[in-house]
Amino acid sequence: MRLAFVKRFLVGRPMPLAQLRHERLNKSVALAVFASDPLSSVAYATEEILLVLVLAGSLALSYSLPIAVGIATLLAIVIVSYRQTVQAYPQGGGAYLVAKDNLGIYPALTAAAALLVDYVLTVSVSVAAGIAALTSAAPGLHPYRVALSVLVVVLIALANLRGVRESARLFAAPTYFFVISILAMVGYGALATIFDWLPEAPFAPHPPGLEGISLFLLLRAYAAGCTALTGVEAVSNGVQALKPPEGRNAAAVMTALGVLAIVMFLGITYLAYDFGIVPGGDETVVSKIARRVFGTGMLYYAVQIATMLILVLAANTSYADFPRLSSILARDRFVPRQFANQGDRLVFSNGIIILSGFAVLLIVVFGGDTHALLPLYAIGVFMSFTVSQSGMVRHWWRLRGPGWSWRLAVNGTGAVATFVVLLTLAVTKFAEGAWIVVVVIPVLIAVFVVMHRHYEEVASELSLEGLEGSPPMNHTVLVLVGDLHRGVVRALQYARTLAPTAAVRGVYVETDPARTMKLEEKWGKWGLGVPLVVLTSPYRSLLRPFLDYLDEIQSRGDDQVVTIVLPEFLPRRWWQHVLHNQTALLIKGALLFRKNTVVADVPYLLKR
Repeated sequence: MRLAFVKRFLVGRPMPLAQLRHERLNKSVALAVFASDPLSSVAYATEEILLVLVLAGSLALSYSLPIAVGIATLLAIVIVSYRQTVQAYPQGGGAYLVAKDNLGIYPALTAAAALLVDYVLTVSVSVAAGIAALTSAAPGLHPYRVALSVLVVVLIALANLRGVRESARLFAAPTYFFVISILAMVGYGALATIFDWLPEAPFAPHPPGLEGISLFLLLRAYAAGCTALTGVEAVSNGVQALKPPEGRNAAAVMTALGVLAIVMFLGITYLAYDFGIVPGGDETVVSKIARRVFGTGMLYYAVQIATMLILVLAANTSYADFPRLSSILARDRFVPRQFANQGDRLVFSNGIIILSGFAVLLIVVFGGDTHALLPLYAIGVFMSFTVSQSGMVRHWWRLRGPGWSWRLAVNGTGAVATFVVLLTLAVTKFAEGAWIVVVVIPVLIAVFVVMHRHYEEVASELSLEGLEGSPPMNHTVLVLVGDLHRGVVRALQYARTLAPTAAVRGVYVETDPARTMKLEEKWGKWGLGVPLVVLTSPYRSLLRPFLDYLDEIQSRGDDQVVTIVLPEFLPRRWWQHVLHNQTALLIKGALLFRKNTVVADVPYLLKR
């Protein structure tokens, strides 16, 4: 009862299945739920570009603008491509369903594995980046960043366990607060640079760098900035969370997402270039820009709070999609079936809990360091992009409906562009930690295949195909007793009603002959006419003589089915269990995998 009360307090009252249709999201709320990750990426994408370029010195930072334009172009291509995906596949599932329908099961599993890994990393990176924004404004909290990150993951998980609409209400306001704050900073900052409204910036020494900038360094910077595209596929995976018409509404959300992300990303990169922002230290690039534009007043802290909130709550994109994708994989028998079960609040609770556990593990292992986590981040995203767009190319080629040629060209361009970026990421970030993802994804695919094979074998063995009548069955019921008391009498009554025409026997393993005599005396009066079999045990072992007796019965043929009835008295208080030996538990464990053996536990609840 206490556990049920705690669960009710944290998660809320159970919701009926009929409530599911009321849990759908409108476009404005869906933008906040599904776009929080890609929109939040602009808060650190520019910084990742600059951190690579600064290796070649401050003069190399000027390359950030053309690199940002290239990334924005790629983002636009991906957005247009995914607009077509959500309209062609309004049932959701994103890259997994597109690949499964058009490319086959292994490309589909590749996309699914890449997305699941990416969702875990999204939670870890977003929360760690959000706490980094907090510690930029309050450096005294920096030593506690891991504990703060773990606490935030737990709170987001609880919010999502309460249901879709409740979590949507919680996350909508911070998302729009961030969008308004960044657009205000970019807009005012751009006007201030044009009309020279800002005071002169204090002199900052140029960081030392290389003699020149190499193509490899430019590619590394481009690959680092491609984190701005993470989370774009989220809408395609959660189309069914939107109100009808799902496909059209999802396409509108994709468009709004793309426009906002491109404007904010290019604006931040331009201001960083114009202000001569040099990355590094304990302060983020966005914090340095906001300090330059607004000073250290209320507006600066508003930007920092908005950035912290969106980065922390961007993890909600993964909480919207990881459980949904897991449920689809569970339906197709590639992950445990528990992931397909909806909890009390009509959400996939098991997926939410597993996602939170892995995210916390990553945060702890990497010390809550955003820059250490980011190299692992974008590989999975662009792998799923490439598979999804390739699947859409095959989709248009196969159907050849109205406008198929230009649609194929759009998705084909997206597939080629994202594949080139995927190769660039794999090469430039391999040594920095991307190899972990490259190894994990094939391992995850192998796990999917093994689980699917198990479910297929189980289904084959349980199938009624070829079954010719019911096999014969000779039933024996054994009541295992260690003494004769009210619980045993109740178990004997149960055994006789269980199999009125079968052989019912009491079985006692003798370890002390004096106790046997006392038991036999009481058995004559209270044994209900059930015969008692006494098994001797010279070495005082309970299990071995009983298992030998069981083997003797079942050796007569495969039609011998034995039910073992275990009388068990249960104390009313949990701590009283340690005062009694757990013989019934030991016996159940020993009989768990025996063929033609059924174990029935008959509890007798003590009153005190």
